Amino acid sequence: MNLRSWIDCGNGLGEGPLWCPSSQSLWWFDVDDPHLFCANGQGHLLHQWKLPKYPGSMALRNDGSLLLMFRHGPAIFQPLDGTVQWLDVPGLALGETRFNDGKCDRLGRFWSGTMDRRTERAIGSLYRMDGLQRIRQMDASGVTIANGIAWSPDNRTMYFADTPAACIYAYDHDLERGEISRRRIFAQFKSGEGGPDGLTVDAEGGVWCAMFNRAELHHIAPSGLPIHVMNLPVQQPTSVMFGGHDLGTLFITTARMHLSPAQLQNQPWAGHVLCFEPGVKGLPEPRCAF
Repeated sequence: MNLRSWIDCGNGLGEGPLWCPSSQSLWWFDVDDPHLFCANGQGHLLHQWKLPKYPGSMALRNDGSLLLMFRHGPAIFQPLDGTVQWLDVPGLALGETRFNDGKCDRLGRFWSGTMDRRTERAIGSLYRMDGLQRIRQMDASGVTIANGIAWSPDNRTMYFADTPAACIYAYDHDLERGEISRRRIFAQFKSGEGGPDGLTVDAEGGVWCAMFNRAELHHIAPSGLPIHVMNLPVQQPTSVMFGGHDLGTLFITTARMHLSPAQLQNQPWAGHVLCFEPGVKGLPEPRCAF
């Protein structure tokens, strides 16, 4: 594995990597110090924007803007001038939860999970957004920290991680109707600190999942059986995304928050975006349809 530091961005909590095939660029957040970043395929930083609130996830839109899902709700971000248009979504009542990770399905609907603001109780839900003012709760079964949404290449399975539960769930997914059903455990990991964070799916159906606070990247077969576990030189990998000119590069966002000086000395790539070529290719991420 030719793992390398792709860009030294010093992120406290790097998250949400998103590859844009048309511009050959990677977008991601620093959630700890709220910023949005964009770098070209060679790892050169093109832009960074200070954000007014803490972000959770994002999607590219056809007009060049981005849908940003902040902790309290969605907004439209304009990269040209850095402006944020907050969206008023009727009926959205988060209570003691907030939004976290999210992605678009292949018809451009935006899915996002919520989590307990105190990161203690399994009170989070899964939502589907299919219009600037339309959002619907899809599963209220309960998660503590919602992470890692992705779909199988045939769109028939949706994956969804709960980090403290050390679990990745799978749902039956109906792409045309935008419905999910039959939640079950796809992969269960050992309990303990950290767990499955951001994930993506390759063109062969394999699931790639960053294991936060465990210094690992897991490659899992569509059956749920492990293929390979890669040890990483950073304790806090956060998410993964395929990109590059042929979608053959896997990017890994990382964090450095709460690490001691001694830990940071031993983890010089903590807070960087890392990358390597895993030998399989990814699938292009859909754009938001609204």
